[in-house]
Amino acid sequence: MAEPIQLPPPFTLVRLRESGDAFAHACRIAPESGPGTLVYVGRFDLAEFAVVLEPAEPLITARRAFYAGMVALTDALGAYAPPTKAVAIDWPDAVRIDGGLVGGGRLGWPASAEEDEPPDWLVFGAMIRTVMMNDHDPGVHPLASALDEEGFGEAGAVQLTESFARHLMRATDSWQVDGFDSVARDYLSRIPRERQMVRRIDDRGDLLTRRSGSDTTERAGLAKALATPSWLDPKLGGPAS
Repeated sequence: MAEPIQLPPPFTLVRLRESGDAFAHACRIAPESGPGTLVYVGRFDLAEFAVVLEPAEPLITARRAFYAGMVALTDALGAYAPPTKAVAIDWPDAVRIDGGLVGGGRLGWPASAEEDEPPDWLVFGAMIRTVMMNDHDPGVHPLASALDEEGFGEAGAVQLTESFARHLMRATDSWQVDGFDSVARDYLSRIPRERQMVRRIDDRGDLLTRRSGSDTTERAGLAKALATPSWLDPKLGGPAS
């Protein structure tokens, strides 16, 4: 019998079989299912889920919801991480624990959406490797990891999904009350710091980086970066190893 998942309102759970694709399914049903629908795939080795969002601003700025999703995802991991384990983000979408890649987030929107109009929906999806299924030798794949290898104990897909839902509500409330800058600060605090580098996220969600004392600012576009998730191995159907 499947382990029950307790989600706070206003989330509505859609549960798929192990062979399902949470992100693709959420994008498919988003037009009818409405905001707060959370699609979950019950897999032994992965925490895989996706949630439908209802943006109220043009797509060009609404993509910043991705950062709220990443804050919630890393907060959910942090709630179960051993005290010595650092949960970090490689901009924009990859999640690492003590340097080992465990998964990441992604964002979907309607193919027909116009940049200057609110899209009908957004979908934030996530995959986190909970168990390393192959015979994993850290010497062979030193940059890949899983929660069981990082000492997360009994924290599996169900616990992480429930925690994500709670933290997404918190990140969304923070955005509504204090503005997007509060979410941006939380997100940027999870990127490993580089000396003399100043980072900020602009209204489009692009990452702006400037070296202290320099007049030159480098821009990394969010929309382009989200087109191909950096952490996803399409052949594996999961995080790269």
